Amino acid sequence: MAKDYYGILGVERNAGEDELKKAYRKLARKYHPDVSDEPDAQERLQEINAAFEVLMDPQKRAIVDAGGDPYARGAAGGAGAPFMGFEDIMDAFFGGSMGGFGRRGPRSRTRPGNDALLRLDLDLEEVAFGTESTLTVDTAILCDSCNGSCTEGATEPQTCSTCGGSGEVQVVQRTILGQVRTARPCSACSGYGTIITDPCRKCGGEGRVRSRRRITVKVPAGVEDGMRIRLSGEGEVGPGGGPAGDLYVEVHEKPHEVFTRDGSDLRCRVRVPMTQAALGTKLNIHTLDDQVEVEVTSGTQPGTIKKVRGHGVPKLRGGGARGDLYVELDVRTPGKLDAEQEELLRKLATLRDEEIKEVKGGSGFFSRMRDAFNGHA
Repeated sequence: MAKDYYGILGVERNAGEDELKKAYRKLARKYHPDVSDEPDAQERLQEINAAFEVLMDPQKRAIVDAGGDPYARGAAGGAGAPFMGFEDIMDAFFGGSMGGFGRRGPRSRTRPGNDALLRLDLDLEEVAFGTESTLTVDTAILCDSCNGSCTEGATEPQTCSTCGGSGEVQVVQRTILGQVRTARPCSACSGYGTIITDPCRKCGGEGRVRSRRRITVKVPAGVEDGMRIRLSGEGEVGPGGGPAGDLYVEVHEKPHEVFTRDGSDLRCRVRVPMTQAALGTKLNIHTLDDQVEVEVTSGTQPGTIKKVRGHGVPKLRGGGARGDLYVELDVRTPGKLDAEQEELLRKLATLRDEEIKEVKGGSGFFSRMRDAFNGHA
């Protein structure tokens, strides 16, 4: 009967990768030999590690979902029929009878680790000019007790007596093709060809342990929102002390209260009183790293955009070149006027002959059509 790998981790059959990792971490902490008082803690930890490895592997999980067991495949779906995957069918034709053609051999306990991903939230100034940030990383690292050998002390894995170290056993099955001989992973050693009789007490025979550590990441000037920085070899250490994957740090830029970013350019909006826009003035604008003066010429209209060259964000691979700053002038009309202010504006309107007496909408053609429709033609 196939093992209930989902039940071992205590998750539903539709559990996603994050849910599997969360359940694994919780159980691994609970049954770790260093903290658990359970008499079978070490065996449970090995069982948990095996379940996590199976369910995180899409091919092995597919076998489990079909009712089989990727290590000791038996009845599928409880029907009593032998579960045969593609490799089994190939072995049935080309396995033991072809002089070893197609044999898989023992599995390696040492496998590469997975990559890891962290999010890093930074201010606009930090992504613009670069920074160094210290991150806390929770990943699997090499077990410092066994140094990845998976065994306790000076002990070594023993050759499996069931398969003789080959990691496979020959099984005779009855199929629609008749009686065939297939090569299967050895269930006694899980296909490794060796058995660890005295696993490391710290890592439970995994060759790695989970640990929280701090690393420093250098963020280059000009990096954009959503970009990822790769730190080679800083990801998960693989089973059996295998080489670590990479750590990717994804940069997320926080909104700025004044500026918005458009590639290497910066944009901002500045309110200008109507009188200043009419008479002209100079604005002092504090940028990300200095101060610039923007001239507002007399008669400036609402929505006018002033371009200030070289005061944007440094370009990521621009050799020191920077983008530009675009300042939009938001000309504001006063909402409340006292009597004196209102009188002054009326005098100004009179002097400029700006009084609006009539607004004519539409052409003469449409006016004639309207009159004809109303019976005035």
